[in-house]
Amino acid sequence: MRSTPAATVSTHFDVLIIGAGISGIGAACHLKMRRPGTSFAILEGRDSIGGTWSLFRYPGIRSDSDMPSFGFGFKPWTHRKAIADGHIIMDYLQQAVAENDVAEHIRFGYRVLGAEFSSADGLWTVTAQRSGTGELTEFTARFLFSGTGYYDYESGFTPEFVGVEDFGGTLVHPQHWPEDLDYTGKRVVVIGSGATAVTLIPSMAAEAGHVTMLQRSPSYVFSIPAEDAIANTLNTVLGHERAYRIVRRKNIMLNRGLFKACMRAPKLMRTLLIANVRRQLPRHFDVDTHFTPRYNPWEQRLCMVPNGDLFKAISSGQASVVTDRIERFTETGIRLESGRELAADIVVTATGLNMSALGKITIVVDGRPVHLPDTTVYKAMMLSGVPNFAFAMGYTNISWTLKVDLVCEHFCRLLDHMDSQGHAIVEPVLDDPDMERVPLLDLSSGYIQRGIAAFPQAGTSGPWTAEMSYEADVERLRAGPVEDPALKFTSPRSSVLAGQREGRR
Repeated sequence: MRSTPAATVSTHFDVLIIGAGISGIGAACHLKMRRPGTSFAILEGRDSIGGTWSLFRYPGIRSDSDMPSFGFGFKPWTHRKAIADGHIIMDYLQQAVAENDVAEHIRFGYRVLGAEFSSADGLWTVTAQRSGTGELTEFTARFLFSGTGYYDYESGFTPEFVGVEDFGGTLVHPQHWPEDLDYTGKRVVVIGSGATAVTLIPSMAAEAGHVTMLQRSPSYVFSIPAEDAIANTLNTVLGHERAYRIVRRKNIMLNRGLFKACMRAPKLMRTLLIANVRRQLPRHFDVDTHFTPRYNPWEQRLCMVPNGDLFKAISSGQASVVTDRIERFTETGIRLESGRELAADIVVTATGLNMSALGKITIVVDGRPVHLPDTTVYKAMMLSGVPNFAFAMGYTNISWTLKVDLVCEHFCRLLDHMDSQGHAIVEPVLDDPDMERVPLLDLSSGYIQRGIAAFPQAGTSGPWTAEMSYEADVERLRAGPVEDPALKFTSPRSSVLAGQREGRR
C-alpha cells in the first residue's frame, strides 16, 4: 500500500510517527479517532506498510500470539484462524489503514537518521534520507512518536560458523528469504529452536526431501488450536463487534493465567508443558533430549505451534530433531561435535535477530546527544530527559499490540491534557539518581542478551518500572491520571511557537 500524494507537501506536523508497522499504524489510527484535528505524518523507510509482516517472507510465517488479542482493540479480528498466516495479518493491517484514512499520511522511502529537539522552539527537527536518491529532507514536529520496534531490519543474527565458505549448498537467513528458493525434494537443515524454526520446519516438510531441526538446546514448544471454536461460535451468534470484546478478554485472561502459572509454579508448569509434547510424539522419541529445556518456562518466550504441526511433521518422518553443537560446515553439510555429519542441500540459519534501539536514530536535545542507556523509561513509553517524545514497545509475554493500544491511548490523553492547560513541552524527570536501574527486557533469550545494553533502562519503583504486566499497564496508562510529579510541563518559550499554537486553534 502506498500513500496518496497530497496537493501541498508539508514538512511540519503536530506529531511525526516513525515506522509504518503495527505500532506506527496503531498510533496513526488512535490519533485519527481521538484527535481528528491533529496533523501528523508517518515516515517509513521501506516502500510498504506492515513492518515485520511485510519484511519477512519465509515459508509459513505466522503470528505467535492469538489474533483476537494481537489485533487492535478498535478493530475486531474476523478471520476464522486464531493463529494467522502473515498475508492474512497484512490484509488486516491494510484494512485498518483504509478504514481510518491513514494512507494519505504515510511518506514511504524516508529513513529517519536523526532528530534534534529545541526547548527554545518546542520543536523536533527530524532528518530523513530518501531511498534511491539519498536526498536529505528535514521535517519539524511538536511531538515525536517512535514505532520502530526493537530489532534491526537490515540484518538478522548469524553466528560465525567455521568452514561456512566450504559449503557447496545454499545458505539462507529467514530475514532475507530468496523468493526463488526451490527446496522441493531437497535435504534441509534448519539451525535454531525458536519461533522461526518451529514455523519453518512443518511449512517446508511437505515439499522438502527431509527437514532437520538442528538445535544447540531445546525450547518450550506449546501446541494450541489454529482456530478458536469459542470465538468462531460467538462471532456467528453475536456478530464480530460484540463477540470481539468477549473473546479478547477471554484470551487475555488465559494468556496472563498461563504466564503467571509459569512464574508461580515453574516446576509444575515445566512438567505439564513437557507432558504436552510427549503425548504428541511417538513413544520412542527422546523428549528428554530434544524438548526438555534447561531453563524455566517463560524465561524465554514459549514457541506456539498451531494444531501441533511441528510434532505431526516429526511423527510422520518428514522432519527430525538433532540436539548437538556444530563443529564446522563441510562441502556437503554440517559436521557436529559428536562426529556425526548432517548432509544438506540447504541450510537455514534461524539463529535469531539483531536488536536495534529506536531504529538507530540519533537523538539530540538542545545540542546534547542522548545516550540511550543513560535514560530511564517513564511508564515504559517515554524517556527521562527527552521532551515531547514517546515510543511503543510491546509485551514479550503476551500480544505485542495490547501494549501498543495502551501507549497510544495514553499518548492521546497526554496531548489533550497539554492542550487544555496550554503546555508546549513535557519531559519526564528522574529525581532519584540512586534508584536501581534494570534492563528494559528481562528475557534470557540470546538476542535479548546480545543487544539490550544499547537500550534505555527501566527503574525499580514508581512510574519508572517496565513490568510486562497488562493489568498493571491498564491501571496506569488507561485508568491512571496524566499529571504526575515525575513529569515537567512547560509553556511556550518563544513567540514563534505561541503563534503556531494560536494559529491551530
